[in-house]
Amino acid sequence: MASWRNAISRSLAGAAVALAMLLAPSALALAQEAAGSAGQTGAEQTGAGRTDYVLAVSWQPGFCETRPDRKECVSQTADRFDATNLSLHGLWPLRKSYCGVAAETRSQDRTGNWLDLPKLGLADDTAARLLVAMPGVQSGLDRHQWLRSGTCQGGTVDDYFTAQLRMLEELNRSAVGTLFRGRIGSELDETSIKQAFDQSFGAGAGDRVRMRCQTVAGRSVITGLMIGLTGDVSGKTGLASLIQAAGPTEFKCARGIADAAGRG
Repeated sequence: MASWRNAISRSLAGAAVALAMLLAPSALALAQEAAGSAGQTGAEQTGAGRTDYVLAVSWQPGFCETRPDRKECVSQTADRFDATNLSLHGLWPLRKSYCGVAAETRSQDRTGNWLDLPKLGLADDTAARLLVAMPGVQSGLDRHQWLRSGTCQGGTVDDYFTAQLRMLEELNRSAVGTLFRGRIGSELDETSIKQAFDQSFGAGAGDRVRMRCQTVAGRSVITGLMIGLTGDVSGKTGLASLIQAAGPTEFKCARGIADAAGRG
């Protein structure tokens, strides 16, 4: 059965894989580009639907085990939002990227020095919410995400991030968020995570999810989830409908630890 996995892996023309959503800035500039660039040859149309977007969320304590020197990891504390909730990484269209962005700016973005990019003109309220929900703002991740993906979504910078904030809130309120918060420090497996998605977003929702893990000191640590979406992502459609309209994918990482904040 065809899956949106192929859309993400087929067109690595712009860089290294979008699936490495959780790398250091310079590597991620290459890696994540493949998610948007990766789908540029076209995601499959299957009986279950075609995936148009990927909502990438991080389990920040696990990510910080792999990149402890990142600004957002140095500053992480056990009582910060991202220590006990899934956090925002980005919303990626699978078949386009850097829409209308000058070649010089694209090149600058791909260096990974995102804080050197122009600051976004976000409304104060949106900027404050994003700083909490997307720890990578401290490294300029928001600027990168807007240039690479937001410019292709047809709305303003506020529209782009407000829609993602709504999706993240819905995800963290769901059985998925409850599962992660209730199992911090413990191992989660494919079955339990898929069941949580199905419980909150309908039968088969878990088949539209991929989990990312990395091995740290012999442990498989969860670093994030990638959720396939299709439909109006502007903020008018709930996650259940968006997920159900997408095509299936491989879960990839069968099990991993939902790490607690702090090293080790």
